[in-house]
Amino acid sequence: MRWMGWTLFVLAVAVAVSLTGCGEKSKETSVASGGIGDPEKGRRVYMATCISCHNPDPSKDGPIGPAIKGSSRELIEARVLYQSYPPGYTPKRKTALMPKQPQLAKDISNLAAYLAP
Repeated sequence: MRWMGWTLFVLAVAVAVSLTGCGEKSKETSVASGGIGDPEKGRRVYMATCISCHNPDPSKDGPIGPAIKGSSRELIEARVLYQSYPPGYTPKRKTALMPKQPQLAKDISNLAAYLAP
């Protein structure tokens, strides 16, 4: 009978661990589908990828790219993934130097959270 107590305990722990994993997956799905991102992750992506053209301070113009602090998620997605602009948006500069960055697709929400006003 004592082994049944341990078996139930182990089963309860396994269920708890499984449910915790499900919660993390849901958060990832939410971010990937345009949900709220993580500003700290966005800062790391920005510092690793964007500052070669944009200023390390996103509220200031960079050597090639303009200030992008306050950019909408739609603008970030359009520029980063499609090298375009959202409908009705007037660009700050008339250059087309920014290349597509498809490797950043999963980080769009994070970037938007970091660049939010």
